[in-house]
Amino acid sequence: MNSDIKKILSLSKSHYENFPVASFLLPKNKRNDIAIVYWFARTADDLADEAEISADERLNLLNEFENNFLRSLEGNCFNDEFKILIDVIRNNNLTTKYFLDLISAFKQDVIKNRYNTFDEVLDYCSRSANPVGRIVLEIFNIRDEEAMNYSDKICTALQLTNFYQDVEIDFAKNRIYFSKDDMKRFGVTEEVFMSKVNNSNFSELMKFSIDRTRKLFNEGKSLLRYLSGRLKLEIKWTIAGGETILSKIEKCNYQIFGNRPKLSKSDFISILLKSIFS
Repeated sequence: MNSDIKKILSLSKSHYENFPVASFLLPKNKRNDIAIVYWFARTADDLADEAEISADERLNLLNEFENNFLRSLEGNCFNDEFKILIDVIRNNNLTTKYFLDLISAFKQDVIKNRYNTFDEVLDYCSRSANPVGRIVLEIFNIRDEEAMNYSDKICTALQLTNFYQDVEIDFAKNRIYFSKDDMKRFGVTEEVFMSKVNNSNFSELMKFSIDRTRKLFNEGKSLLRYLSGRLKLEIKWTIAGGETILSKIEKCNYQIFGNRPKLSKSDFISILLKSIFS
């Protein structure tokens, strides 16, 4: 394995995620392909979250990253990572729009920090999360549109789960991913986020949101009938990781402030075993 692939695989293991990223379950060649896709998404996401520079500077960096990607597609690879990525895209006949959708979502994170409706949140998820699932399916040469739609539900549910888990972290970046409509419905104001008060209104909002997200997970599980072997196990493990975070929030009575749920190593092992034998 060359040093660039080693570095990319190391990146996929250095960030905490609620789900396995290019795990040992996948065939080695597929694992490497997915790792470079993770590098792309993680790098762009980190640029959007760079706290030490202004919003304009972050947008400029994302525009530069996008331009480097587009130039690499034309054969002028910006660096070794892009060269590996372009090879993966060509070898697997991946849809380049999905990569551009990811960048557009991260740009949105720089300029948009409030959402009026849940449909707006879903639109964000359709670009920040769903493309990754579609790319993974394409890497395994699964291109059925119905399978893609089920994958979208799983990826959206995972993204929403991450929002609930990171309420405090996101608000520190001046971001709220609960829609204003839903907050108004349950009488939740931004003061709750500022004061970090686990009041009953916020708990009801969180319960409503989690119930809706569980429905997405359940609907998305129909994807499993299109999968087999290691990929099927990987996706079962991924879904179970998201559902376990939701269960942790439920078990603490939706009291998320000061109580960020996180998967431990023992959680990952338990989830894996349940995925194997379920």
